[in-house]
Amino acid sequence: MEVQSIESKKAEQTRQVEQAKKMSPAEETASQPQGPIKMSGKDVSVFYGEKQALFDVNLEILENSVTSLIGPSGCGKSTFLRCLNRMNDVIDICRVSGLITLEGEDIYNPELDVVELRARVGMVFQKPNPFPKSIYDNIAYGPRIHGLTTDRAELDELVESSLKKAGLWEEVKDRLTESGTGLSGGQQQRLCIARAIATRPDVILMDEPCSALDPIATATIEELIDDLRKNYTIVIVTHSMQQAARVSQRTAFFHLGKIIEEGETSQIFTNPRNKKTQDYITGRYG
Repeated sequence: MEVQSIESKKAEQTRQVEQAKKMSPAEETASQPQGPIKMSGKDVSVFYGEKQALFDVNLEILENSVTSLIGPSGCGKSTFLRCLNRMNDVIDICRVSGLITLEGEDIYNPELDVVELRARVGMVFQKPNPFPKSIYDNIAYGPRIHGLTTDRAELDELVESSLKKAGLWEEVKDRLTESGTGLSGGQQQRLCIARAIATRPDVILMDEPCSALDPIATATIEELIDDLRKNYTIVIVTHSMQQAARVSQRTAFFHLGKIIEEGETSQIFTNPRNKKTQDYITGRYG
């Protein structure tokens, strides 16, 4: 019986090895996402004129989670991020192919309202860019143009709740009529996050939101991101490996326009499957 048991174990090990050999490259470089999928990209390629910037990118973004996009400069991570709310549409020579969906709906469907899409998929840029308006009007602008409120009282409530969610209310509640450009850099970035929240988005995209901030302001934004993921799906581009490890649940590593590896953040940083990923996160290039 003991000999039979040993033989059966050997047979099982042999079966597992053979199965591993048959795994496709995509299966080797990705772990299966766990949870509802909010957005997904399938075979996404991007061209700027004749130059191809992204090559058949596949990525699933989970609901109420933070997904970090990492990689060296020029690898395509910001290009992919801008595909998620069609920001690349404003570039005449840009062409996007493949399928990108939000809750199963093709966001590149010609019948889809792009303005409504950008309300549902908000964007926070690398450099804080408050409007040259009052703090109040910075937040109220989006809800006004999208008709999200019916009267001033409802708008006041939305402005207050957005600023509270961005952790800024206590600092500005007595100066709402002052210009948003008069705030500090960290406060301006939180104002921009509050402005994105005000349109009641499903997804918030962040393109290196802390690159222009000092360490204290960065820590505040990171705490805010962790709190926001309870209600929003967040995709963040970052050059900081430490930041990706701190704030995200899943990470995708881009290199030369392709996703080399994606999976749970803890796995990517402690046990990467691909040597290129390991070389990048250990600082050998990038």
